[in-house]
Amino acid sequence: MDMRSRLTTALKEAMKNKEAARLSTLRLINAAIKDRDIALRGEGDDSGVTDADILGILGKMVKQRQESARAYEEAGRLELAEGELAEIKVIEEFLPKQLTEEEVVRAVDDALSSTGAESIRDMGKVMAELKGKYTGRMDFGKVGPMVKEKLG
Repeated sequence: MDMRSRLTTALKEAMKNKEAARLSTLRLINAAIKDRDIALRGEGDDSGVTDADILGILGKMVKQRQESARAYEEAGRLELAEGELAEIKVIEEFLPKQLTEEEVVRAVDDALSSTGAESIRDMGKVMAELKGKYTGRMDFGKVGPMVKEKLG
């Protein structure tokens, strides 16, 4: 079952079960996907959003909510932080299992050897390889500096 179908099914179930918070988060996900669809059409791409695009959107949504939750906690607004964390749980249901620290290191090493990367100039090739295989399964914001360190 593709990502859109899974999201639509979850949305319908949330409506039937009258789960307001879950329904709200699922609607936000659908809105983000539709926004991306519209942007692609504007660029002349009628193929629509792929599952990889959806994983990227979901990953970005999780990161945004983590930052918001952190900001709310620092400001002493715990009820708002809890709302953000609840949304993260719903979004993460649709993301593949995150790689462990050891798996990330192994994936980076494999990508370095398979691309033949030797210098910082090859970083783009390595990151492209990782994004192709592990979109939604690792935090590329943390992986980038790791790759840079190994190449530098």
